[in-house]
Amino acid sequence: MREQLLGIDIGTSACKVAVFDVEGHVLAQSTQPYAVYYPQPGWAEQDAQEWWGAICAGIREVLACGEVSAEAVCGVGVDGQSWSAIPVDRQGNVLARTPIWMDTRARDICARVKEKLGEDEVFRVAGNDFLPSYTTPKMLWFRDERPEIFERTDKFLQSNSYIVWKLTGVMSQDLSQGYGIHFFDMSRLCYDPKLARRLGLSADLVPRLYRCDEIVGTVTKEAAQATGLREGTPVAAGGLDAACGTLGAGVYRPGQTQEQGGQAGGMSICTDRPLAHKKLILSPHVVPGLWLLQGGTVGGGGTLKWFRAQLGDGRSFDELTAEAEKVPAGSEGVLFLPYMAGERSPIWDPDAKGVFYGLSFDKTRGHMIRALLEGVAFSLEHNLRTAAETGVSADVLNAMGGASNSVLWTQIKADVTGKTIRVPSSDTATTLGAVLLAGVGCGLYSGYDEAVRRTIRITRVQEPDMERHALYQRQMELYLELYERLRPLFSRGC
Repeated sequence: MREQLLGIDIGTSACKVAVFDVEGHVLAQSTQPYAVYYPQPGWAEQDAQEWWGAICAGIREVLACGEVSAEAVCGVGVDGQSWSAIPVDRQGNVLARTPIWMDTRARDICARVKEKLGEDEVFRVAGNDFLPSYTTPKMLWFRDERPEIFERTDKFLQSNSYIVWKLTGVMSQDLSQGYGIHFFDMSRLCYDPKLARRLGLSADLVPRLYRCDEIVGTVTKEAAQATGLREGTPVAAGGLDAACGTLGAGVYRPGQTQEQGGQAGGMSICTDRPLAHKKLILSPHVVPGLWLLQGGTVGGGGTLKWFRAQLGDGRSFDELTAEAEKVPAGSEGVLFLPYMAGERSPIWDPDAKGVFYGLSFDKTRGHMIRALLEGVAFSLEHNLRTAAETGVSADVLNAMGGASNSVLWTQIKADVTGKTIRVPSSDTATTLGAVLLAGVGCGLYSGYDEAVRRTIRITRVQEPDMERHALYQRQMELYLELYERLRPLFSRGC
């Protein structure tokens, strides 16, 4: 068999495992679900051990495919959701569930840190605001609220680094996920021990930093028995899911932009220097020497998934979007704020709520669906406008994620933003990005130019309708005003 690469994507609702040939063709793939736990308001947790169980099942499933062979797998790449804080002891045993990216339990801790240190000192080093979704406040929460766990913790791991540990027995911290740790120096790409101490932590609580394409180790005998992989298979450090998806969408040069339509939404603009904005997210790209100025939103494909589960009456996603297609652009005045679990960038409001505005007796489910699709597109436009304040612009967006399979939703995003949208093989962009890291690390590709040229193909291009763009730009102002007027009410609760 020809050389193969295996990618693992640790998502919010499920893990995906996919095997590719060196030309980027998917040979087999598996999706294995797991739970999100909500034990208290503002909390959102997952069990890293459940990730590992799902991944073992997924790997065994793809290896059972006739076109895949463990002997042919030359490398493994792992990407994962952001801002985990998995406490493990010296033996790598998980001590507690990890708060995930939606978790905002550390709000009070963030307020105290900002009061003590000031906002500018941390931002100057980290390039990101000190907000409860990030890893550092969660580490402090364990210190303050679960001291019995904190005292036993040897390292806090990220989602992908935990799986790399399970595969290789090596604890690692890839550069792209470093942005969740506020004593990670965004410009120098190293830890700042002095800032760690000022935050009341130690740089020893996180593993050694690795390049994302660096081979951390190889599959151990125990991992081979659990997964079916060949013992000794090289494993790359991997990286942030959004960054791997950005690479897998063909965005790896300065000025290129990715648009994300997975469970969450957002965008990533590739730059050759660390351009920070307090309302956005800055991380190193998985490609060395580059950074990503990102907007990460709660509202993405998950909004339509929610609507289908609650109000879809058993209809498929295609059937629901077909209803939306019958409604004119602008949904005849119906607007949707997609803040279904608070909101991340650029408003960073954990109290924000999802809102339908403009309903009346003459409105249909189709109006609500189209307004939902448009609301997610408005959240993308909000982030692009914010990024423009740094002097960065995006002319063409490369789309990824399940939402980009919808021609209607992609067209709405093009019309709202006024940008051309190119769609590569969307369903596999994130796992493809992960395997490209392994392929470069193993030497199957000479570099990222060859990796992208050989594996990434654009399936369609959608141009904006500028008349609809003008309509949407007017509606965008109402979208922004709605949030500002409702913001004082969101924090009141019931």
